[in-house]
Amino acid sequence: MNIATHIGPACPLCNEENGLTPIRASDKRAYFACPNCHLAFVDPADYLTADEEMAYYATHENNIEDQGYVRFLQNVTTPLLALIPNEQKTHLQALDYGCGPGPTLSILLEREGIACDNYDPFFAYIQLKPQYDVITATECFEHFHQPAQELTKLTELLAPSGYLALMTSRWKTEQQFANWHYTRDPTHVVFMHDKTISYIAERYGVTPVWQDDSRVVIFQR
Repeated sequence: MNIATHIGPACPLCNEENGLTPIRASDKRAYFACPNCHLAFVDPADYLTADEEMAYYATHENNIEDQGYVRFLQNVTTPLLALIPNEQKTHLQALDYGCGPGPTLSILLEREGIACDNYDPFFAYIQLKPQYDVITATECFEHFHQPAQELTKLTELLAPSGYLALMTSRWKTEQQFANWHYTRDPTHVVFMHDKTISYIAERYGVTPVWQDDSRVVIFQR
């Protein structure tokens, strides 16, 4: 990555202000890449309003009857469940953070014997329990306006030895980012890089125990 000094918004993950690089995408929003945590992010001046954001989410029609969506979620549930011994599953409490208007992942976990709460700031705002053994955030991280605060919240909710599973597409190069479909969703505002995983692990005291090449990473506290 070519680093150039730029006066602009601070990185919303690590608060870095120096060396932010403007990067191009296929839409008209302003984007920056952070040299410290390698997050790419939209200038907050280009965020949707809360009402616009909720209206966009309300168009999503994902649910347990959609087998394509279920297969998509299995990209995270399959490796996650493989980490948990069968005899422990019925003793665990999970949280699907950012479940959206059609909770689905919680049903998949409950079918495996894991109790699961649904939480979403727009569609399922509940009182959270003090701690959870498993937390999933699928296609959620990219919507975080304040990812540092959200990750602090999630890791504080995570029980010792618990698992935090994040599913969000990761960017690789500026060339790929310039034509990336993921930036075309106006509610997507922060974008994880492979190197962001190491920053999160060190900053929040969690260990990556499984990851794929492009989308899923599972941390353990």
